[in-house]
Amino acid sequence: MFTGCGTALVTPFRPDTSLDEETLRALVRRQIEAGVNFLVPCGTTGESPTLTHAEHLRVVEITLEEAKGKVPVLAGAGGYNTAKVVDLARELETMGADGVLSVTPYYNKPTQEGLYQHYQAIASAIRIPIVVYSVWGRTGINVLPSTLARLAKIDNIIGVKEASGNIGQMAQVVHQLPSDFIVLSGDDSVTLPLIALGGRGIISVVSNEIPAEMTALAQACLANDFARGRELQRKYLALMEVNFIESNPIPVKAAMALMGLLEPVWRLPLTPPNADNLNKIEAVLQETGLPTSRRSQVAV
Repeated sequence: MFTGCGTALVTPFRPDTSLDEETLRALVRRQIEAGVNFLVPCGTTGESPTLTHAEHLRVVEITLEEAKGKVPVLAGAGGYNTAKVVDLARELETMGADGVLSVTPYYNKPTQEGLYQHYQAIASAIRIPIVVYSVWGRTGINVLPSTLARLAKIDNIIGVKEASGNIGQMAQVVHQLPSDFIVLSGDDSVTLPLIALGGRGIISVVSNEIPAEMTALAQACLANDFARGRELQRKYLALMEVNFIESNPIPVKAAMALMGLLEPVWRLPLTPPNADNLNKIEAVLQETGLPTSRRSQVAV
């Protein structure tokens, strides 16, 4: 269910920083029409730490309403308080989410045993699939392949979003885990090599901007058409990289604002990109052939 390209959806806000429900619906419809394989609302790309509990549930609810069963919805449910994550995961299951993506606890840096027990507690509370999200550069804790091997023995822990940035570790994860355990890239630029190693796709940031193209890249690689995958990689690598010129999701939302897809609004502590970086984002969009019609409306 969660293979190919899944979009880590941004959360659009109005100028007063309230949730922009109309734009969110439009963004979800755009993704589905472009053929994306699954949707990931309320991940960290969706600024989930800044959403109220009610807003978090509302974003998932809107995504489910627009998806209408056409594509699976893997809803974000992570954090450093296991009990709260468990409660949220239960609510998302009741709402009809097809699965949950759960980022590792951040700041408190649990041991590998703590990570195992954290995910075991979530898995015991719900029946829908769970994808572990390992991104130690953000959270300060790495999920080792040996810990994933233990977690994979739990029936509803079905995959990992691997964003360690370490190709060697990704190779070990694919090697040590059962063949039906879904290994997804957490970095757009390494989607191709991870699939070549045996991974199953990407939870993507750049597909917010180019959903059809990133889905085509993932599907080409899954079909062993790596020549086509490399062609798309060459064309869009600069866009993948400029999306991280500042902390995600600052650049991708700036790019989408330039493209006329949403208002250029972030919630603190995130702020608009600086002028030099906005120029670079705009230049990459233009080089890639994407529209940039709203420069005057993107504040810096």
